[in-house]
Amino acid sequence: MWDIILNSLWLIIPAYCANFMPVFIKGKTPLDGGRKFIDGNRVFGDGKTWEGLIGGTLFGVFIGLVQILLQNSYLNQFAVLTFHHTYFTIVILAFFALFGDLVGAFFKRRFNLARGAPAPFLDQLDFLVMSLAALSIFQAVPIYWILFLAIITPIIHKSANVIGYIIKAKDVPW
Repeated sequence: MWDIILNSLWLIIPAYCANFMPVFIKGKTPLDGGRKFIDGNRVFGDGKTWEGLIGGTLFGVFIGLVQILLQNSYLNQFAVLTFHHTYFTIVILAFFALFGDLVGAFFKRRFNLARGAPAPFLDQLDFLVMSLAALSIFQAVPIYWILFLAIITPIIHKSANVIGYIIKAKDVPW
């Protein structure tokens, strides 16, 4: 059981880090440029910015590079990891986590949900599903890792949002 927990969390760290970093960046340039979709609603909204996309992706990649250094030196001695990141996996996970978040924002706008309005499971799993789906095209990911992450991610996500709200990094606790 510990190998499932350690390896699945090790796998997803670049996506988690990429996903939370835009909250701290507070970008100003909306990805959609203020444009509206055919339904009259914004494509993504003001919360999805170029600064957040680029900064979040770069932060996820940076954390992944730290993981590569650790797995190639210190952690390799203990043989606890069966999954090892490559430059490719960290870029895929970091970028597609944010792409998944964009897809979630797109659908929230289609359902007329305001920016910041809660959308249970969509908010917590959009980045996870997209990053793992993209990675799975190139590399097999054990199903039990995916199941564990699907269970634990909403808990981690909710906890991180509450902490972000408490430290005033977020306007709402969801």
